[in-house]
Amino acid sequence: MSHYQTSYRHAIEQPEAFWAEQAKRIPWFTPPSTILEYDDQGHARWFVDGEMNTCFAALDHQVAEGRGDQAAVLWDSPVTGEKRRLSYREMRDQVARFAGALAGLGVTKGDRVVIYMPMVPEALVAMYACARLGAVHSVVFGGFAPHELAVRIDDAQPKVVVAASCGIEVDRVIAYKPILDEALSQSRHRPDACVVLQREQSRAELTPRDHDWQALVAEAAPAECVPVKATDPLYILYTSGTTGKPKGVVRDHGGHAVALHYSMEAIYGMQPGEVFFSASDVGWVVGHSYIVYGPLLRGCTTLVYEGKPVRTPDAGAFWRLIEEYDVKVFFTAPTAFRAIKKEDPEGRRLEDHDISGLRALFLAGERLDPPTFHWLDDLVPVPVIDHWWQTETGWPIAANPLGLEAVPTKAGSATYPVPGFNVQVLDRDGEVAPANTQGSVVIRQPLPPGCLTGIWRDPQRFHAAYMAAYPNCYLTGDGGYFDDDGYLFIMGRTDDVINVAGHRLSTGEMEEVLGSHPAVAECAVIGIQDALKGQLPVGLVITKDGFDGDETALEAELVARVRQTIGAIACLKEVLVVPRLPKTRSGKILRKLLRTIADGEEYGIPSTIDDPASLQEVHEQMRARDLGQSSQARPAG
Repeated sequence: MSHYQTSYRHAIEQPEAFWAEQAKRIPWFTPPSTILEYDDQGHARWFVDGEMNTCFAALDHQVAEGRGDQAAVLWDSPVTGEKRRLSYREMRDQVARFAGALAGLGVTKGDRVVIYMPMVPEALVAMYACARLGAVHSVVFGGFAPHELAVRIDDAQPKVVVAASCGIEVDRVIAYKPILDEALSQSRHRPDACVVLQREQSRAELTPRDHDWQALVAEAAPAECVPVKATDPLYILYTSGTTGKPKGVVRDHGGHAVALHYSMEAIYGMQPGEVFFSASDVGWVVGHSYIVYGPLLRGCTTLVYEGKPVRTPDAGAFWRLIEEYDVKVFFTAPTAFRAIKKEDPEGRRLEDHDISGLRALFLAGERLDPPTFHWLDDLVPVPVIDHWWQTETGWPIAANPLGLEAVPTKAGSATYPVPGFNVQVLDRDGEVAPANTQGSVVIRQPLPPGCLTGIWRDPQRFHAAYMAAYPNCYLTGDGGYFDDDGYLFIMGRTDDVINVAGHRLSTGEMEEVLGSHPAVAECAVIGIQDALKGQLPVGLVITKDGFDGDETALEAELVARVRQTIGAIACLKEVLVVPRLPKTRSGKILRKLLRTIADGEEYGIPSTIDDPASLQEVHEQMRARDLGQSSQARPAG
C-alpha cells in the first residue's frame, strides 16, 4: 500500500489517533487529552481541553527553536518600489508591541477587531497581534465598498478597527479612510477606536476617534501571549451566501494550527527555512491560511506581494519573484495565469528568469480549466497541481499530496482527497454515486481539524447551510465525480454563488442592489463562463410599468450602483433590460436555464415554464449583445 493510501485510511478509520499524532507537532500550553468530541448537533470539535496560542506557535516558539534570525516575512511591493525583510525575532517583537497597543485600547480575549488593510507587513502584524491577545480578527478585503464593510462591522461588532490610509493599485491610489468613515456612518455598531497606518502615498486625516499606528505603538508595552482553548475562535472570515447576507465563517485556534502545519508538509512538501509564495490577499482564506499562518507555523518564510500578475511591471512578475526569492512552492489562482497568458501567450517572459529552485506550482480558487493546465504544463518544468478547497474548510480537501507521495496529474482533476477528508459523491437519493457519475460532493463527519466550527452569531444557519441536507455529512455545494482511478473532478457550484477570478460572490446580493433601483421591477443575475475570470455576472432587469427613460443610461447606472455598493470586485459590467424573465408557473426564475443559454449549450424547454416566448426573447437579446456563447445555444431537438 502506498504512503498516501496508508495515511488516508488511517485518518478516515482512526481519526482520533491520526490527529493526536499531528497535534504533538505544535506547541501546547496544555496538551489535549480529549482529541475529538461532538456537540449536540453532531458537529466535530477537536482538542477540546487543550490550551495554546496561535501567535506563540508561529512566532515565539520558532524563535525559541533557533529561527530568530531567519526571514519570517519578505515583502515585495512593485507598486511602491519598496521591499522589506522581517526576521522571526523582528516579527515577534513588532507583533508583541502592536498587541500591547491594542490592549491599551481595551482589546481583550474574545473581543473582535476588524482589519481593513492592503498587502503590507502590518496587516500580518495586526492579525498576529489579535491572536496573541486571544482577540478575534475579521479581515475585510481592501477593495470592498462602504456598504460591504458596514455589514461586516455590524455583524462582527468590533471593539477596534485597524486600517491603512490607502491601498495602491497599478494605476491609482485608493484612499481607505473615506471608505471606512462612510462605512461607520452607515453601520449601527460603533467601535471604540480606529487605528490607521499612514502610508505616504495618501495620508489620512484623523479624527479624535482615530489613532496613528506609529504613535500608538511607540507608547505601548509589549504584550505576552494569552492562553486560549483550542476551540476558542481565532478569526471570522466573511463569505458570500446565497441569500445575499454574508456568512461569518469561524475558525478555531487549535484545529487550525494543527491542520495548517500538517498541510504545509503533507500537501505542499515544505521544509522549515524554505520560501513559500502564495499570490493572494490577506482578505481571502488563501491569504489567511497560506500567507499569514501556514508558512510560519511550519517555520518557513512567507513572501507577501503587493502587486499583480501583470502590469507590475509586466507578465513576468511572478517569474521574477520566484527567481529573486528562491521560491520553492508557488500557489495562485488560475485566473492569474489566464491574465499572464493573455499578455504573454508564448510564455517568453519566463525565458528571462531562472526558476530552477521551484518544485511545484499549485492552483486553486476555481476550477483549473484544461487549456490553462496544458499551457502551464508545457511551460514550466515542475508539476502543475490543481487542488480544491473552500473558505469553509480553510485548507485543501483534495490535492496531489507532494509531501506524502506525488502521483500523476490529470487535467481537470484535483487528484485525491486529502487525509482527513472523507469525500463522497451522492446522487439525488443520497446514495453513493458510481464512478464517472456526477452528483453532489459531500464530506462525511467528522470534518477534520481546521474546518469551520460555525457561522458567527448564527448557529442555526451553520447547520442549515452545511449539515442538514444529508445525514452526518457536510454539503460542499459543489458538484463533481470520481473517475475509475479515484481521481476527483469538481465541476462547479450547485447553488447561485458564482466564482469570479477565484472570489465567491453572491448573485442574490447583486440582485438586491439592482432591485433597489426605483425603476426596476424585477431582476436576475446569472454567472456566465469567461475565459479569463472563470465566470462573470450578467444582470437581467425588468423595468416598472411607466418607465420611459433611456434604457442604455439605466443599464450604465445599474452597473455603477453595483460597483458602488459591492465594489469593483463584483465585475458586473453588463445589464440587459428585458421585457420578461422566463419563469416556472410557480414564479421561480429559471436561472440555471439562462446560464445554459449564455454558455452556448443545448437546452431543453422545461414543461414547467409559464411563457416559452420569454425564453426566446432573452436568448435573442443575449445574442444581440454577444454575451458569453449564447449565439451557439439552441433548443434540444
